[in-house]
Amino acid sequence: MLRIGTVVLGAQDVRRAAEFWQRALGYVPRDGGIADDWVVLVPVDGPGTPIALGRSTTPVQEHPRVHLDLYADDAAEQAAEVDRLVALGAERVDWDSYPEDPDFVVLADPEGNRFCVIDATHG
Repeated sequence: MLRIGTVVLGAQDVRRAAEFWQRALGYVPRDGGIADDWVVLVPVDGPGTPIALGRSTTPVQEHPRVHLDLYADDAAEQAAEVDRLVALGAERVDWDSYPEDPDFVVLADPEGNRFCVIDATHG
């Protein structure tokens, strides 16, 4: 049976992207260092899905077909996490596809990769 091993994101500046995701998720480089073109980040404590960052020169997609969803326990935590991530260098995305009462906030990492912060308790 197959299983997801790693989520891979492209980045023009792998070191900058790695710094953001390490601070955002509390991850560390799996092999102890960050190369200019590749790194795999893993949770510092316990289980979790690794994130790999590979150098890419392709442009960021405004409406990516694949993205990360990060779950918050409730609306208050979601708001706090969005603020924290923005302070780390993420940007709010003016998303043209929000539903009437969204449970998610779309952000972009410093490399422009889109991701969502989800209120896991939203109706």
